[in-house]
Amino acid sequence: MTSTPDINLLHELEPVAAANLNRHLDLATEWMPHEYVPWSQGRDFDTLPWDPEQSRLSDVAQIAFEVNLLTEDNLPSYHREIATIFGRDSAWGAWVHRWTAEEGRHSIVMRDYLMVTRGVDPVGLERGRMHQMQKGFDSGDKTPLRTIAYVSFQELATRISHRNTGRFTQDPIAEKLLTRVAADENLHMIFYRNLVAAALELTPSATVQAIAEELMTFQMPGTGIENFETKAKQIAKAGIYNLRNHHDDVVTPLLRHWKFFELTGLDAPAEQARENVGHYLTALDGLARRYEEKYAAAGQGTLAATSA
Repeated sequence: MTSTPDINLLHELEPVAAANLNRHLDLATEWMPHEYVPWSQGRDFDTLPWDPEQSRLSDVAQIAFEVNLLTEDNLPSYHREIATIFGRDSAWGAWVHRWTAEEGRHSIVMRDYLMVTRGVDPVGLERGRMHQMQKGFDSGDKTPLRTIAYVSFQELATRISHRNTGRFTQDPIAEKLLTRVAADENLHMIFYRNLVAAALELTPSATVQAIAEELMTFQMPGTGIENFETKAKQIAKAGIYNLRNHHDDVVTPLLRHWKFFELTGLDAPAEQARENVGHYLTALDGLARRYEEKYAAAGQGTLAATSA
């Protein structure tokens, strides 16, 4: 149940949510999933069963595409989470439903592409979807402050993951498709990023603590995917999404936008939280550098991250 302080905060932020919802609707481009799928390449699976040789994607590209899609598949759980936290009234409710409708296109177009091009094993993909959706997603009863901080990081991380997966496939059709999906994720990130900025003005110390908590415990929503850790390591080695991407292209730009290390007038717990974030970033950068050196020594090239 949402507490009274949380309800009050949501009420105070509602005008900001309304303004950013209107901004989003002005900027969002209508697009049709069916226009991004090469339907002419399709064949019936009953007459031509799937075979690994049919995929134009490398093994790592298949893994990255699959992880991204299975993450998107859990949309019903994500909708439940944010509808419970933000409510279904006013601009908050309008945003929840708009966001859900836009996110629904992502799994549609990604799955259609993979089925038509025979990019991955359809049986394995369906079993992965069943596993992921039956497991669901639980945010752990986050407060609204922690939620908007978390989704700011998560939406940007998802954007980078989709964009880099598209580039890594070396397939122009897949890259165009995932670039389109990434553009949606970027607009979603901006909505939440702006809400966090407004919260920093209303209640700076509490918001700084929420940012710190979410940053230092961050996990992608796809962590429940079967064999996720093994798959994530392969994705990281390929440079699609790794610690360097996370530090340079997700965490650092958001903290810079919020002027996180320049804020004044914080209480003692918030100051301590900010100091902890500083130490965390130093450690994250050092760990990313060590992995880069390890991969370089092993002769494994990586895909450069994109923040454009």
